[in-house]
Amino acid sequence: MQVIWGTKKIEKDTPMENRDLIEFFDESLFISSLAAKNKNDVFEELVDLFVQAKVVRKKDILLEMLHKRETLGSTGIGKNVAIPHGRTTAAIDVKIAFGRSDKGISFDAIDGKPVHLIFVVLAPPHDENNKYLPVLGKLVEVVSEKANRDRLRKVETYEEFIKVMSGEK
Repeated sequence: MQVIWGTKKIEKDTPMENRDLIEFFDESLFISSLAAKNKNDVFEELVDLFVQAKVVRKKDILLEMLHKRETLGSTGIGKNVAIPHGRTTAAIDVKIAFGRSDKGISFDAIDGKPVHLIFVVLAPPHDENNKYLPVLGKLVEVVSEKANRDRLRKVETYEEFIKVMSGEK
């Protein structure tokens, strides 16, 4: 059986590689310095990117989904990282927005620390190649490495960001 990570066909048991994540990012969904000072403002700022990039049309649907997801438990996974995520009818495909905060934002993270790196992952209610969970898993794996988090805290450009996410040194 074959699975498709985006446009790339692979065998079912082949694990997702860091470079496979790249196609789920876009420069139009990247902010190297968030203006947001709280969780709600982060959602507004990053959701605006999805709307401006025409990834979604209905801002309110997406904001509602993110807020509802947070009621289940904070997506602040610790170590200064948050990964708000969810399935929504507003999304046509899996996409990830990234924002970085120099000062850090209170996110009710599990370790109580402020969040500096925020990845918003969107997926449609049903994606035929079932990319959503493998993408989330690989993203968590990448940011679980301290060296990657340290590098991401310093990125200024989309190119620098992609180098970190793809595993380039």
